[in-house]
Amino acid sequence: MSERENGKVALVTGAGSGIGRACALKLLEHGYNVVLAGRRQAALDAVVQEAQPLRGEALAVPCDVTDADSVAALFETIRARFGRLDVLFNNAGRSGSPVDIDELEISEWRSIVDTNLTGVFLCTRAAFGLMKTQSPRGGRIINNGSISAHAPRPNSIGYTATKHAITGLTKSVSLDGRKYDIVCGQIDIGNAATEMAERMARGVPQANGEIAIEPLMDVQHVADAVLHMANLPLSANVQFMTIMATKMPFVGRG
Repeated sequence: MSERENGKVALVTGAGSGIGRACALKLLEHGYNVVLAGRRQAALDAVVQEAQPLRGEALAVPCDVTDADSVAALFETIRARFGRLDVLFNNAGRSGSPVDIDELEISEWRSIVDTNLTGVFLCTRAAFGLMKTQSPRGGRIINNGSISAHAPRPNSIGYTATKHAITGLTKSVSLDGRKYDIVCGQIDIGNAATEMAERMARGVPQANGEIAIEPLMDVQHVADAVLHMANLPLSANVQFMTIMATKMPFVGRG
């Protein structure tokens, strides 16, 4: 069976725009059947329409990853339509207001944690349960970590804390999944050119207090990297990958 007709099933959360959209289309191009999950039905439908010429089947399923019942309904749809799940890309996430910690509303903190951490937990929990009981057994979970999983930007306490937590979740799932042939890896992305990163081109605060324009990279490079991780056999795993705009101020002193 060729790569473009592989018949594998992937779930991408936050698939209506940005990195999620690019990765969903890339997987569809290479023969995956892709379930596109997100809160906005219209955005998901637009991606499905864009995917019409591609080889894989695209299925839009509205879902709020912070809601356990919504996630359960999503996975019931996957089970009913495809009977299995081979790849989960936990991509849905949100940032927070760029303020000092004492100015961040507790309600916003909880919303960030619910989306970036609890949402990943809920989807991973459901995927783990399906992957360990399906036949053939096993599957791959890929978490979107961000380079904020390594080092913070100024005034990003909620986003940075949750992305650090994703690293621990990734390691735990990678370990606990071994006996079920479930592998888990993480991709840490820096400055992919999406709607969320548009502000980088206008100038953003730096650790030294300056405002600086930062380089961006084509989001297709992220999609190619996720495809590479997804295509590996379950006997191999990219545990952590960092992909970033080469000249962005991250490594060393920038």
